[in-house]
Amino acid sequence: MSARACLLISLCLLSACVTPRQGIELPDIGTWDARGQVLGTLRDWEFKGRIAVKAGDEGFNGRINWSQQDDTFNTTVGGPLGMGTVRIEGDGQSVVLTDKDGEKTVLTDAELELRYRYGWSIPVASLRYWALGIPDPTMPAETELDDEGKLVRLRQSDWTVSISRYREGGGQQMPRILTATNPDTRVRMVIDRWLFFGR
Repeated sequence: MSARACLLISLCLLSACVTPRQGIELPDIGTWDARGQVLGTLRDWEFKGRIAVKAGDEGFNGRINWSQQDDTFNTTVGGPLGMGTVRIEGDGQSVVLTDKDGEKTVLTDAELELRYRYGWSIPVASLRYWALGIPDPTMPAETELDDEGKLVRLRQSDWTVSISRYREGGGQQMPRILTATNPDTRVRMVIDRWLFFGR
């Protein structure tokens, strides 16, 4: 076999290894009960979008990629040069921050320690649920729904979450624009792409 043929085969094999996973369609979630049941039990999903965080005089605009598998999440947040790209990972037991220099830090209180480092914070533990348009099941919630059974406004802890727009994701209507505010911080996300995966 020629060197050129070997190279072509190697490239083909390599490209096969990095082929993106194919998403699946969600079952019908046309009612609030169905939304909670289906979305609350999702085990493997991701979204890509944009995020803006404002806390007093501090804040940033950047990209956010969120990947969730069971209780394990992996989030990259890309901001301005002062922050660079950071990665936040958690497994339901601990949260690890990897800063722009590759230094890893275990966060015992993610919101508090993000605020200490950067002057802003995001509600890491609850955001996985809010992004899906459902409450965090670990705490009491006040919800407001639209006529189609989709979440419009949510109050949990000291946060108020508003979802002003939905779009198609996995064949169903999923949050597109979400804003979470508390007395100190405003987090706005625009979700550009949803992907859901089977097991």
